[in-house]
Amino acid sequence: MNYNEALNYIMSIPAFSPKSIVNGTEPFDLESITELLNRLGDPQDDLKYVHIAGTNGKGSTASYINQILIESGLTVGLYTSPYIERFTERIRVNNEEISEDELAALTEKVAKTVDKMKADGCRLPSEYEVVSAIAFLYYKEKNCDIVVLEVGLGGRLDATNVIKTPELAVITSISFDHTEILGDTLGKIAFEKAGIIKDGSEVLIYPLEKEADESIERVCSERNAELHRALIPDKLLSADLDGQKFSLKIEGIDEIFETSLLGNYQINNAAVAIQAAYILKNRGWNICEAAIKTGIKNTKWAGRFELLRKEPYFIIDGSHNIEGASVLVKSLQQYFPDKKITFIAGVLEDKDYPQMMAKVIPLSKKFYTITPPSPRALDSKALAEYLTKSGAPSAESFDSIETAVNTALSSAEPDDVICAFGSLYYIGIVRSQLQIINT
Repeated sequence: MNYNEALNYIMSIPAFSPKSIVNGTEPFDLESITELLNRLGDPQDDLKYVHIAGTNGKGSTASYINQILIESGLTVGLYTSPYIERFTERIRVNNEEISEDELAALTEKVAKTVDKMKADGCRLPSEYEVVSAIAFLYYKEKNCDIVVLEVGLGGRLDATNVIKTPELAVITSISFDHTEILGDTLGKIAFEKAGIIKDGSEVLIYPLEKEADESIERVCSERNAELHRALIPDKLLSADLDGQKFSLKIEGIDEIFETSLLGNYQINNAAVAIQAAYILKNRGWNICEAAIKTGIKNTKWAGRFELLRKEPYFIIDGSHNIEGASVLVKSLQQYFPDKKITFIAGVLEDKDYPQMMAKVIPLSKKFYTITPPSPRALDSKALAEYLTKSGAPSAESFDSIETAVNTALSSAEPDDVICAFGSLYYIGIVRSQLQIINT
C-alpha cells in the first residue's frame, strides 16, 4: 500500500454523519475502536497523555502545550483534526508530520486488522477510529514520552477516549455546536466534554458559564478528580500584527509572556496551556519556567486568525460556530478598528450559520461566498442569497475557492482587509493559494 492508496482507503470508510442520527439513539460508541485496538495490541495503553476537549480553542491550546513540552526536551506526540493542507498534519511527533511512507505502512497494518474484524462479524470502525488507531501505533513506535491528544467531537464517546487516566484532562471553552449530537443546553454539552475525566484524574477547565461549570464539577466529584479552574490573563500589555504580550499571575507572581498567535482569544488559550504546564510540573514532569515562556513564544498554529499577507491584509480563520464568529469579530475590531471587512465565507449546512452571519454582517464591506469541499456544505449560491436577504451590503457566489480569492485580491485596495472564514474544510485551500501568490 502506498500513500495515495492509504488515503483512498481511509476516505472510503464511512464517516459518522449527523444526518443519520435517530433521536434517542447514541450516534457512536467505543465498541469498534476498542476491539480494533485490542487486536493491534492496545498501543494506547503504553503512552501518557494530556487529553483535550472543548468547543473552541482546543487545537490552539493543544499546540501551546505541545510546544512547551517539546521545549522541555520531551518527545511529544500531537494528534489534531481536521487538517488544514495535508492529511499528515494530524499526526505529529515533535512537530514533524508522520511521513507518507509511515502512514501507508501503518494504514496497511490497520486495514488487515479491519478485514479480520469483518470476517469475524464485528462491527467495523469508522474513518476517525481508523485514523486514531494509526496515530496510537505511530506514537508508540516513536517512543513518545507524552501525547497531546485532541478530542475530535464531544469527549465521552470520542474514539480518543479509549485511553486510561491521562496525566491531565483539559477542557477549553464550551458553547453551542453539534447540538444534535451533544445536547441543546450548555450543561448537556459540558457533560459530554467531561466524559474524558477519569477516576482520580486532574482536570483543568477554561472559565465557563455557570451551567457548564457546575456540570463538570459534578463529574469531577463523582470520579474523585481534582478540578483546577484556569485564570485568564491579568493584563494585555501589547498587541499588533506581529504578536501579543500579556501578564498572568502564576503562584502569586505576575509573569510576562509573548505569543505570535493573533486574536484576543489566543492569550486566553495560552494561559490555559501555561497553567496546564504547571500542573504537569507539579506531577513530576521536568518542565522549567524558561521552557514554558519559550514554548508559548514559539507556538505556531495555522488557520486560526492567521495573517497571510499585507497590502491588502489577508486573514484566514477557521471559526465555524457562533462563539467562533463572535471572537473573530472582536479580533478584527481589535486589529482593524473602524474598518469594513471583505469576507470570503463558506459554511456547512448543519451549522447555525444564520447566527454566525449575524455576527459578521455589521462589520462587512462585501461577501464572496464559496462551497466548502464537504458533503455537508451549504451551496455558495444559497449562502449568498441568505446574506443578501439578511442585510449584507453585497454577496457574490463563486464556483471555485481559487476564483473567489483571486477576485477578492484583484478588487482590493492596498489597505483593505480580506478575511476567509466559516469552515476549516476550505481555508487550507486558501492558505495554499496565498502561499503560491505570495511567492
